Amino acid sequence: MGKLAFVFPGQGSQSIGMGKDIYEAIPESRRLFDQADEVLSFPLTRLIFEGPDTDLKHTANTQPALLTTSVALHQAFAAKGIKPDFVAGHSLGEYSALTAAGSLSFSDAVSTVRARGEFMEQAVPGGQGAMAAVLGGEREALAALCADITADGSLVELANVNCPGQIVVSGSCEGIAAVAERVKEIGARRAIPLEVSGPFHSSLMKSAAERLAGKLEQITIHDASIPVVANVTASAVQGRSDICSLLVEQVYSPVLWEDSIAWLIAQGVDTFVEIGPGSVLTGLIKKINRGVTTYNVNSLESLEQTAAALL
Repeated sequence: MGKLAFVFPGQGSQSIGMGKDIYEAIPESRRLFDQADEVLSFPLTRLIFEGPDTDLKHTANTQPALLTTSVALHQAFAAKGIKPDFVAGHSLGEYSALTAAGSLSFSDAVSTVRARGEFMEQAVPGGQGAMAAVLGGEREALAALCADITADGSLVELANVNCPGQIVVSGSCEGIAAVAERVKEIGARRAIPLEVSGPFHSSLMKSAAERLAGKLEQITIHDASIPVVANVTASAVQGRSDICSLLVEQVYSPVLWEDSIAWLIAQGVDTFVEIGPGSVLTGLIKKINRGVTTYNVNSLESLEQTAAALL
């Protein structure tokens, strides 16, 4: 019997109305949404269910909204008695994974990601940083191109290594424009600008990371009850101090998603359950390895179907 991993999505998976069916049907899940409103002292739940979309897209709102919805779905799914061998999350999703692994309490996680979103938005003045998805091309060639452009004075770095042929770059607006202009030199097809409010997962985020370190000192981080695959190292972590330092580093380091999935498969994982809105990670996992089994838990219906398939 192969092993099972739960994976949790990051920014970009949000949508108006996500988690509403869980909220209405499962009292324990409703309590989590209510708790988020209480901890943050603003009606996050109303924003999740009713929008407007422009407000939900603000990083400081998106992060707690996705975490709350993902954790509510996880709690309802875990109540079925299905236990993973590993958990992992994409960027913000790492906080959902750590909550699922008992390393963070929900209230600490939701207040931390709210602050993380604010710190990330404030780290670089608007209009000075950007991100783009590069389609096609090899990782090493793209890294070399980024280093070349950075050496010329326009900072740009790898931000998310998502799957073969899809890498996100992050940095100054000039750096992103230069990548877009030169991307065909390395055999990539094109660079698509992303709708984000800053150059996330680049060294321009170091001031946000320093502020996050201060916030993490104010909360209790426990050892994880199951191994959590860290974005920064693409390997498992369980110790409290390692978790804390990697969360700080994660803000300005690339998300090694492709490597994380490859590492999990090497540990014997053959089944992945994406828990949270959308199905972005399922798509990436299939591009990394077509041979694994994937399920989604993003609604009440899919939760029941996935539980029936695994039990």
